Amino acid sequence: MSLQLLTYLVVGFTFTLYIGIAIWARAGSTKEFYVAGGGIHPISNGMATAADWMSAASFISMAGLIGFIYEGYGGSVFLLGWTGGYVLLAMCLAPYLRKFGKFTVPEFVGDRFYSNAARIVAVVCLIIASVTYVIGQMKGIGVAFSRFLETSYETGLTAGMLIVFIYAVLGGMKGITYTQIAQYVVLIFAYTIPAIFISLNLTGNPIPQLGLGGTLADGTYVLDKLDQTVTELGFNEYTTSVRGSRLNMFVYTLSLMLGTAGLPHVIIRFFTVPTVKDARRSAGWALVFISVLYTTAPAVAAMARLNLMDTVEPSPGNYLQYDERPQWFKNWEKTGLLKYEDKNNDGLIQYSADPAVNEMVKIDNDILVLANPEIAALPNWVIALVAAGGLAAALSTAAGLLLAISSAISHDLLKGVFNPNISERGELRASRIAMAFTVLLAGYLGFNPPDFAAGTVALAFGLAASSIFPVLMLGIFYKRMNSQGAIAGMMSGLGVTLFYVFQHKGIMFIQGTSFLGGMDHNWFFGIEPNAFGAVGALVNFTVAISVAKLTPEPPDNIQKLVDDIRSPHGITAPLSH
Repeated sequence: MSLQLLTYLVVGFTFTLYIGIAIWARAGSTKEFYVAGGGIHPISNGMATAADWMSAASFISMAGLIGFIYEGYGGSVFLLGWTGGYVLLAMCLAPYLRKFGKFTVPEFVGDRFYSNAARIVAVVCLIIASVTYVIGQMKGIGVAFSRFLETSYETGLTAGMLIVFIYAVLGGMKGITYTQIAQYVVLIFAYTIPAIFISLNLTGNPIPQLGLGGTLADGTYVLDKLDQTVTELGFNEYTTSVRGSRLNMFVYTLSLMLGTAGLPHVIIRFFTVPTVKDARRSAGWALVFISVLYTTAPAVAAMARLNLMDTVEPSPGNYLQYDERPQWFKNWEKTGLLKYEDKNNDGLIQYSADPAVNEMVKIDNDILVLANPEIAALPNWVIALVAAGGLAAALSTAAGLLLAISSAISHDLLKGVFNPNISERGELRASRIAMAFTVLLAGYLGFNPPDFAAGTVALAFGLAASSIFPVLMLGIFYKRMNSQGAIAGMMSGLGVTLFYVFQHKGIMFIQGTSFLGGMDHNWFFGIEPNAFGAVGALVNFTVAISVAKLTPEPPDNIQKLVDDIRSPHGITAPLSH
């Protein structure tokens, strides 16, 4: 059976499964649409949360970022930041927000800070962070379709939009939750099975995490061989390279942690469980499910880079003839994500850190995981499974983000501010209409991605870290925080982060150069724009607390509400409007 036909069958089966689940789990009330009725089991919610979290960035891009852009050790910021953020979320936010008993993050902000203005500012912050994030998912959908189903990027993106539209609009959070459970199963098998094959081929060990520290057939350790190979070609040593400076790596990790804990589409998942205890348990289960992929990713990154180098240079100085390039090379050339330029007209493929010598002029980091099974000559069914997994990762996160955006529009703006007396049926209809328009907006941005957003998902984490995380922390743990401080903090944190990003990357965006690959010596204390969310969070905390101390205290009932939220005793508040 041909690879294309097999891929169509595997992807078609998974899509049919997703749509069938959406029809079965169709939301019949606003509570089911927003929070799946509030009755999801912690293990199921943990699995759905993991799928919601492990986006196209995690599945498709992260190994490429570790292996190529951040050259090994420097890429540890993603592993530490994204997983560490879940610990922060489980300990400091999820249980308290669940106990508060509302549907959305802006609703918490509006009620806690007794202000529709604060609620509206929170909606704006949510939309900016979520839209930035969803563009990356749309790109992932287009990339996966364009290669494996041999369609155009536009056709693939349109098909992805249609699938998301059906199960997100029909099922809301209820449909998305059960669909994401299926998507987790698909994506985790798609990620780990090729890794097992490749680890077994290279090291004889079927466990990738152990294979990374294992030896090759000649007795050389995998990482020693990789260090030797990359340094001979002029690249930084894989196991010691640092992105910019250690301060930059620390701040970048912190920004990703705070952003993880502040992303609305992740937080809203903890409103779907029955109790506060279940919120903590589901966060723990999510970490377990996430760790399967995140402990595999370093092995995938290292082994894929080693395989790639061995393919184009089978032995030192013995470069591959371009005319004899393998089929996987030809396949990815068609997508435009891999480009070769014969700079010295010798017909060889020379790969080097020196731009004047390097003839692999473009290796998009997004192709590494998707091309890895082809590079390793794995069976067609494995390659088809990877295609389905990449699409599952992008679709699951896109659905969660779209729900967060549409909920902010229908529940927080329409019902919460402009039309408080709307009926539940009317709100449900408005929610579905908002979701439909949000899908169309996401599709438009996928077809016409702004360079600043298409270049990185990490920016979305910085925006969430600088705007949403501080206001939630202060709302829970600082009784003295009032509406004036919350509003000033959110606006200042978001504003300084956006200003820094655009000021330092504006010229690069216009010129179309790499957001992730570019280095700027004028960075503030050497901190790159993707990492600046932690600085924005510090600004947010500082401004919010300063303004709160200079303005009247919150009303007594609000301060008592904060005490109740933080109390470990008492009955969990039911989810309500």
